[in-house]
Parts: sequence; C-alpha cells; structure tokens
Amino acid sequence: MGTEAKRWGFQGKQELNAASATTVRGYLNLLMANVSHHNSSPVIPLGHGDPSHFPSFRTTPAAEDAIVDALRSAKHNCYAPTVGILPARRAIADYLNRDLTYKLSPDDVYLTVGCTQAIEIVTAVLARSGANILLPRPSYPYYDTCAAYNRLEIRHYDLLPEKGWEVDLDAVETLADENTVAIVIVNPGNPCGNVFSYDQLNKVAETARKLGILVVADEAYDNLAFGSTRYVPMRVFGSTVPVLTLGSVSKRWIVPGWRLGWLVTSDPDGILQKSGVIDSIIGFLNISSDPATFIQAAIPQILENTEEEFFSKIICTLRECADICYDKVEEIPCLTCPKKPEGSMFVMVKLNVPMLEDINDDMDFCLKLAKEESVIILPGRAVGMKNWLRITFAIESCLLQEGLARVKSFCQRHAKKQ
Repeated sequence: MGTEAKRWGFQGKQELNAASATTVRGYLNLLMANVSHHNSSPVIPLGHGDPSHFPSFRTTPAAEDAIVDALRSAKHNCYAPTVGILPARRAIADYLNRDLTYKLSPDDVYLTVGCTQAIEIVTAVLARSGANILLPRPSYPYYDTCAAYNRLEIRHYDLLPEKGWEVDLDAVETLADENTVAIVIVNPGNPCGNVFSYDQLNKVAETARKLGILVVADEAYDNLAFGSTRYVPMRVFGSTVPVLTLGSVSKRWIVPGWRLGWLVTSDPDGILQKSGVIDSIIGFLNISSDPATFIQAAIPQILENTEEEFFSKIICTLRECADICYDKVEEIPCLTCPKKPEGSMFVMVKLNVPMLEDINDDMDFCLKLAKEESVIILPGRAVGMKNWLRITFAIESCLLQEGLARVKSFCQRHAKKQ
C-alpha cells in the first residue's frame, strides 16, 4: 500500500457534537469524568432526576405486572400504528380527562418515546423560516438543543426567583412578534421545583391567545406536587388557547427507562387541525421510532391498577427529601435557595462565588466538587443560569444528607478567609 494520505469523502457532523455538549447528559458525563479514582467515597448523584435505583422510589408492582402480562401474552410483538395502539391512547385520554370539563378523545393522543421525543416533535413541527419560540429561563435544556438544531430561533423569558419563579409576563409580550409560534411552560418546574398557580397559568393562556401563539405544556412531572400550591394542568385552558401537552409515565411511576410518553392536543376549537399542525405531528411520527409495542399495551393496566397509596408514598417521600434539602442548603453560607421546592424533583440554588477561594463560577464549583467530594450537582449554566446550581432531592434521604454534608465541607474548605 502507498504511504500517501487517502482522502475520504465523509466526516462527522460537528453540529451534533455541539448539541450534545449542552444537554443534561453531556454535562453529567463531563462531571463524572472528573470524579477522582483515588477517592474511596461512593459517588452521590444530586444532578439528575432518575431515582429509580433507590428502594424508596421503586415503582408499583401493578406497573411491573402490567409489563409482564403484556409481554407474556405474545400479542404485542408486532409493529404498532404510527400514532400508537388504540387501547393505550384511549386509556391516556381517560386518565387526562379527569381534570377537564370537555373530553379528550384517543385521536388527541400520540404516543412517543418518552417526553424527549415529544420535545423533538414539537420543535421540528413548529420550525419554519424566521420562526421563534419562547422558552423559560431557567428551563430543561433539551428544548434549547432541539430548537437550535431545527433552526428555530430561541427567545428566553425569565422565571423570577424573587417571586417564586413566576413567569415574567411583561417580558413575554415584549419578546413576542409576528413570527413567534409558541411559549413553553414546564409545570411542575424543572429545574426550579415550583408549581404554577391557576391564576398564573390562566394569565399565560390569555397572553398566548392575545399573541396568537400556542402553549407547549411540559408536564413530565404531573401531579408530583407536595406544597401549598395545587397542581393544575395547562390543558384546562384548552378552550382559551391551543395546548400541546407533553407527558409520560417516567416520573410519576418512576420508570424513565421504559421510554413511554405522549403528546396530547387540547384544542376543542380545532385550530391545530386547521393550521396543519396535526398533519405535521403525524408526518414526524411516520419517519421516526415508536415506543415498544408491549410497553404501549401495558398502559391501560398500569393506569387502571395503580393504587393511590403508591402515589401518596412517592409524594410523602419527595416532600420529606425536599424539606431536608432546603434545610441543609440553608446551613451553607455561600448557597441561597429563594424558594422551597413544591414540586418535581429539583431545586435551584444561587451560588455566591465571591465568598469562595479558587472557584471561578458554577462550572468550576461542580467540577471541583465532583473531584474532591464525589458529589455530582448540575451547574446552573446547563439550565440557562450562570452561578446557580440545580440540585435533585429525589434520592434516599440518608444519601441526600450525606451528599449535602460533603457540599458543606467543600464550601467550608474553599471559603475565603476573613
């Protein structure tokens, strides 16, 4: 063979590398790579919302039995229809109808590979030349990743920490123009741990109607609310403004690895059909993957047979862990929590960098914390807020206390000398 360099006609796509670096998974992989192999302490994961490894958060046997029954029936080894199998869509519509005066039908439900694919669908469907979308800051970063990849312009509106992470509605109206297509609302909040009130959501719906845009309601953590604010799904305002609801069994049932989600249209006036959005959703599903058919087939049994006792236990566990997290953070001088979490599995904490030696910013804090203490916390820049931290409290309470004790020790070690 010759020694001259051979020119090949292919190469990797750099946009994918850049996109993956800004995801939660990308940040967590970077932090895990910084954990010292010389540290014998076990890693404590306070950076992601998957508590399924922990005994206190094990899913209900009713869900496990439903999967086993569907698999052993040998009736669900086939391909599923594009939009999902009818019994699952009917069961999800019935599950969501409990909060509505009007009724969803199975035709309003589209099954997806978790909420992740639902986000991909929404951003792809709404993307057109010159269009923009309103995303919260802070927020779940996959919206930014998918919008940027689809060349959908991103405009951030602020959630206000001094007001319990309320939406800055004045900013929303200022940011929007004739090319704005939608506003995204995450409720219960990831990463803030807030729960929006009925009045706040009603104002969002009225503002969206005034602007002529739809509402994308990310309700991955639906009903995981344990504070004084009652959880209200955005779909109750479907008569005011078209709503696309994103949900799944991942969080409420603590089974994120099952990858079963849904995209639901709440639009009794048929605006989404007339605008072509429905056809585009189906078009996307026609060229993408489906959730496993046997998982789809288990959904009716999961929704019907899960007892309220299971949900109550998870809520009590989350409330207890949220209280521990808030109280322990309050003991650390360089950290400030503007609002005690009332929902989801996370809390946003402000990092007072000037109080620390040899810490440049939130990313530097998290990298050094991983290396010195084997504790993983997500830097705020991952969710759009530099020098903040997102901490998950969905973990065994003893591990949560140990993890935050290590954070306190780290902060004391790096505190500026008086």
